[in-house]
Amino acid sequence: MAANRLEKVPSITQRPLGRVAGDATPSSSTSDEALDEADKTLEALGYTPVFKREFSTWSSFSFAMSISGVYGSLMSTWIYGLQAGGAAAIMWSWIIGGAGAWALALSIAEISSAYPSSGAMYFTLKFLAPENQVPFLCWLAGYINLVGTVTGSAATEYASSQMLLAAVSIMTNFSYVPTNYHVVGTMAALTIVHASINTLPTLWLNRLTSGYVVFHVSVLVAACVTLLAQTKDKHTFQYAFTEFQPTSGWSPPGFAFLFGCLTPAWIMTSADSTARIAEEAKDPSRVVPKAIANATTFTYVIGFLFNLVLVLCMGNPLDLVNSPSGQPVAQLFFNAMGRGPAILFTLCGFIVMNLVALPGIQAGSRTIFALARDDLLPFSNIWKRISKRSQTPIAAVWIYAALEITVNLLGLASYTAISAVFNVCTVALNVSYVIPIACKILYGRFERGPWNLGKWSTTVNLIAVAWNGFMAVIFFFPTELPVTPGNMNYAVVVFIFVSAFSIGFWYTHGRHYYTGPLTQAVTYERPGRRQV
Repeated sequence: MAANRLEKVPSITQRPLGRVAGDATPSSSTSDEALDEADKTLEALGYTPVFKREFSTWSSFSFAMSISGVYGSLMSTWIYGLQAGGAAAIMWSWIIGGAGAWALALSIAEISSAYPSSGAMYFTLKFLAPENQVPFLCWLAGYINLVGTVTGSAATEYASSQMLLAAVSIMTNFSYVPTNYHVVGTMAALTIVHASINTLPTLWLNRLTSGYVVFHVSVLVAACVTLLAQTKDKHTFQYAFTEFQPTSGWSPPGFAFLFGCLTPAWIMTSADSTARIAEEAKDPSRVVPKAIANATTFTYVIGFLFNLVLVLCMGNPLDLVNSPSGQPVAQLFFNAMGRGPAILFTLCGFIVMNLVALPGIQAGSRTIFALARDDLLPFSNIWKRISKRSQTPIAAVWIYAALEITVNLLGLASYTAISAVFNVCTVALNVSYVIPIACKILYGRFERGPWNLGKWSTTVNLIAVAWNGFMAVIFFFPTELPVTPGNMNYAVVVFIFVSAFSIGFWYTHGRHYYTGPLTQAVTYERPGRRQV
């Protein structure tokens, strides 16, 4: 019996269409000949196609780039490296931490090529883990991933509102200082707007996403050129890589630089968001992994260059840490370029963060849809409904937006509380990714898809698991010593609560009915196709 559970699952190309090993065959009323290859692959995984495939190679790459949003995301998280040790901490945490995040993204890309589904990494455990462990591991990974996805999107909305209000603060020569109530109120309004846009058909979402890369790169290049041209007293390259100013209280002081790794981790962590639109992409086994790999590589390189420009032009780092706007990069723009350009480039950051939030809700709602489709969530029958008008899961969009707003209400309590949300995002997502990658390494059930890492697969996977498992622990540490109620990192408390809840919910309810991702096609109505 054990031997049967450990034998390899055939690859998609080896499985009979419409059947996963041991699955029931869907009704033959939908002809295989009428389905394109991507839909056939999805049916082989056990699901009936319900989305229109609108995302091309370019728009999928643009989507992946929009999720990272390196310009706006770096502006909102640069404070971590700045506080961790200044110039050298910023540069080396990006180089080292970014490499670990890059290995994770490449591992995700390889697995998503083999099993393209809206369930992304959660769903792949059906094929990577031993059969008797699939229900529990999928349950745990699904809930942890959902928490990471929601908190990540919530943090994006929160950062967007901060950036907008920082621009307003600069307009008033810093006489206006944003309050927690202003930030949370602005965040709620932005979230509602973004959710409303996500109720549009996939075709419109595809068109909105397609132009993102051009705008993003143009803004980033313009900001770098203007900074270099306008900053009179630049730091040297030696300063950028060797000037370390420890203020954390940690001993040895160099340990604090690890906290700066939260910036590349937060920016590059959501690589699997692109995998969640696999059911809306053309040829997802190739297009989606290429988008993930190319976008993450580009983000790693361009992020390094942007960090370098910021460090060379930042002046006194203490002036940035103590900025009345609460946004160090916005303050840097003001100090280096003056009021007008600072407002412009800060507002550009706000626009970029909006373009991060839009696909964030799209990917997040697809996560809820995928989990509900497998009956993992309460009230699953509601969240898995597909609108006949837009052919998108509108109910999932709105519950996801509501969860974002609910999480961000912590911002009314204190900045310490909302910082825990940022940290939980990275840790939760990394843990939910590491579980299937570790299963791939341990159990040898993985069958390569069209896009793979070849002979480097195991090496890259091991780096991804080791580094991100290590950083998941580091991100629970308080960033300053001695620890006080004001600087305590409550992310560990939130993560333990989430883990305990998901495990407890499994033993009291889930194990009685949840058997893992569904093993046969589910009946949905898709316009233009007959029901299965």
